[in-house]
Amino acid sequence: MDNKATEKVHCLIIGSGPAGYTAAIYAARANLKPVLYQGIQPGGQLTITTEVENYPGYADGVQGPEMMVDFEKQATRMGADVRFGLATKVDFSEQPYKVWIDDEKLIEADAVIIATGASAKWLGLESEERLNGFGVSACAVCDGFFFRGKEVAIVGAGDTAAEEALYLSKLCSAVHMFVRRDEMRASKVMQERVFKTPNIKIYWNTETEEILGENKTEAVRIKNIKTGESQTIPVSGFFVAIGHEPNSTIFKGWLEMDEAGYLKTIPGTTKTNVEGVFAAGDVQDKVYRQAVTAAGTGCMAALDAERWLGEKGLH
Repeated sequence: MDNKATEKVHCLIIGSGPAGYTAAIYAARANLKPVLYQGIQPGGQLTITTEVENYPGYADGVQGPEMMVDFEKQATRMGADVRFGLATKVDFSEQPYKVWIDDEKLIEADAVIIATGASAKWLGLESEERLNGFGVSACAVCDGFFFRGKEVAIVGAGDTAAEEALYLSKLCSAVHMFVRRDEMRASKVMQERVFKTPNIKIYWNTETEEILGENKTEAVRIKNIKTGESQTIPVSGFFVAIGHEPNSTIFKGWLEMDEAGYLKTIPGTTKTNVEGVFAAGDVQDKVYRQAVTAAGTGCMAALDAERWLGEKGLH
């Protein structure tokens, strides 16, 4: 690799959702001269969300992509260097840390903030992709509100699916829950709560064939795996709750993660097991997964990085 392709930066931020941009705002204000690479999906998961009504400060709600443009503008105005590019490989064996962008450019950084987020797992249907944001969602807490008094469907069998079905049951007239097997993976406590909720109807051994509707979700066609019988259920909303995948593959072998791949941080901080490397947002949070909590940990990561750089005499 020639030296022209190597650049030394003080604080590198990988990822551009609420966590990454908030970290950039704080790091820029602390004069850490942050360089932020936006990754494969500039703006993160919010760019595939339409209406956001639960982020404080937007009294009338805001479109997800528009909100991320606001975050980016603020980070840039504070002096953050926001760039296109995807981190493809890292070497955290010694200071300064090495991060390769798009397999070709090498960045050497004193401190690294990881805010690569997580991606929802989808069923892989064409109709699911086409109607995403038009009744199809992977976050009941974000979007359930729009279906008050309506019938909705949810796919999944784990704790998250059970939790989201219960959340939806308080807002919607009926929740149709599709489970692939003849039992749920959710904990007994969560299952009990679902079974006791009168407006949640469970369909066992069921898979989704198609989500129906032209410009909005109108119904869902399901099939019983055992009998081969199909049926169509009219619904206004279709929620996919089959899990999320943290975007953490390139950090395997360097950073401690749980069995699902979420980066582990020291409780109460954003510190990873490698000093000077911090993690914020959904790549390390599988519990809350909200824009506002991601932004909060982005702020923490920048403050942790500033403090650490100061202690090391690098700032």
